[in-house]
Amino acid sequence: MKSFYLTDAGRVRSHNEDSVTILKNINNEYLLMVADGMGGHRAGEVASSLVVTHFGKRFSSIASIGSKLDAVNWLNDNASEVNNEIIEYAKKNPGARGLGTTLVLALLTEDYLIFGNIGDSTGYVLKNGHLHQVTKPHSLVNLLVETGQLTEEEAKYHPKKNVLMKALGAMEKVELDIFDVDLSSEAILLCSDGLTNMLSDEQIEKVLNDNTLTIEEKIIKLIRKCNVRGGQDNISIAYLQIKESGEIE
Repeated sequence: MKSFYLTDAGRVRSHNEDSVTILKNINNEYLLMVADGMGGHRAGEVASSLVVTHFGKRFSSIASIGSKLDAVNWLNDNASEVNNEIIEYAKKNPGARGLGTTLVLALLTEDYLIFGNIGDSTGYVLKNGHLHQVTKPHSLVNLLVETGQLTEEEAKYHPKKNVLMKALGAMEKVELDIFDVDLSSEAILLCSDGLTNMLSDEQIEKVLNDNTLTIEEKIIKLIRKCNVRGGQDNISIAYLQIKESGEIE
């Protein structure tokens, strides 16, 4: 397996509030995470860093995540713990009022692949050369699309497309949306909306399928394309290639 992750402030924001990482434990299990922070006075980067650090320490301290049910419980237990950490930080730091963060993660073991998310950062798999979105955004416009009040095209340009319905730090109790994913996927892609607001799924897919590029070059090219188009937000990507396209196990 090959992996690479990268974050970039973009061309508009003065600082980067995203956090991203890919970790592997001694049992060759992988945890990928992207968190997109929000809040004034650099509070967003505090929130996203708290989440990635919390999950990272817990993951690195265990030899194996266990069964699929163990994994789901582990993910939600840690989401609840770090949610409380963010809320407590906001109480102790008045300037951090309103801080919070999205989180999208993927956990890959020999036996299963599961995704978890809260907020509007996105998780994809690449299968047979095609990019498939796994997670669903907890955003106002997505809710309006699902209830038939907006079309997907209208949602792309809606003035409130960045309004979130859920985020870590924004409510007392949280639970991740969990997705059980086919292990036959060729790759995992996690990203903040700094990527998906600038590039279509088709544009992302085209870069990922360019076999003349290394993993690192693909991710760098995606970020460069976002910045060429204006780089309106921080851009973060975590990418894990599970197997080569067309490879038979």
